[in-house]
Amino acid sequence: MVDLWPLIGVVIITAGLAFKLNTLLVILTAGVVTGLVAHIPLFEILSILGESFTKNRYMSLFILILPMIGILERYGLRQRAETLIGSMKSASVSRVLLTYLALRKLTNGMGLHLGGHPSMIRPLIAPMAEAAAEKQVGELTDKQSQRIRCLSAVSENFGNFFSQLLFIGAGGLLLIKGVMEDNGIQVELEQMYLWALPTAIASFAVFAVCCKLEDMRLARHSVTQSVTLKEQDNA
Repeated sequence: MVDLWPLIGVVIITAGLAFKLNTLLVILTAGVVTGLVAHIPLFEILSILGESFTKNRYMSLFILILPMIGILERYGLRQRAETLIGSMKSASVSRVLLTYLALRKLTNGMGLHLGGHPSMIRPLIAPMAEAAAEKQVGELTDKQSQRIRCLSAVSENFGNFFSQLLFIGAGGLLLIKGVMEDNGIQVELEQMYLWALPTAIASFAVFAVCCKLEDMRLARHSVTQSVTLKEQDNA
């Protein structure tokens, strides 16, 4: 008979997140309880947890980014980004976001990690895109602002997810190569990364269409506003 008790960790995590308890504490508790019901000695459980933390310690670096971004925003980073875009005559939502997307794909192709939602999108790209929209239509409604912020986040997703295999030494490519070779299929990294190009190009084209549609939506809103103001003046 299959012993299902080791799955109790899933129940603990689900319940802990449902009750909005401390995430790290819930995960640690689930790990320890799972180990105990699987008859693993407590010392070995702690050893596994410590080894896992040591191997993945760089994953916690994002925690250091958040206070740094907060300090930069406190001292005007967001306002400076908006001012910069406001000074550009030809700035638009599509140009700002497509420029960032192209830069993100280019750096991914070189194996450089430039970007991220907390370090680039929230403090820089989203405010710049909103400033470009305000330059076009004036004060934005909450719905317009949220839509532009959503597009800004999508630019990061499209730039990272659909382009991360452009670098020949990307971990995803190495994983695919290992799995295929384990199954007797010989492939070369020099060929594999080229197959990521169509996806990267297609994702750029799809996002460009989304940005252009947003520009057209803002342009229609601007025209409607102008007509309404003229009618009010005539009245």
